[in-house]
Amino acid sequence: IFFFVMPVLIGGFGNWLLPLFLGAPDMMFPRVNNFSFWVMPTALYMVLGSCLMGDSWGTGWTLYPPLSVYEGSMGVDLLILSLHLAGVSSSAAAINFMVTFLNSRGSMSKAEFCPPFVWATIVTSFLLAVSLP
Repeated sequence: IFFFVMPVLIGGFGNWLLPLFLGAPDMMFPRVNNFSFWVMPTALYMVLGSCLMGDSWGTGWTLYPPLSVYEGSMGVDLLILSLHLAGVSSSAAAINFMVTFLNSRGSMSKAEFCPPFVWATIVTSFLLAVSLP
């Protein structure tokens, strides 16, 4: 979810399509948009790099050390950090989407007449912002 669904549908495609559907010139906070875009490849490279460090990240059924079967290594720590970075990136993008939806609609557009993609993006962003912190 963090490395495919959110970056593609919300991050890449949604950043272009949502303001277009709302009649807004751009996303509300372009710098937050840029931050969430550049943190995601960094987190993905950290996941791939964690496979090469130490004894990899084979930890049993969970990644977090108290419940994992295998002794932790630097690869596990790097993997946990990369998952947290991906979560921060997704949270920043979700907040940016909600603020854009609430504040950047055109003067004549009503929320009831927004396309289904906009509503799906807003509901997903809200659920993401509520569940991750």
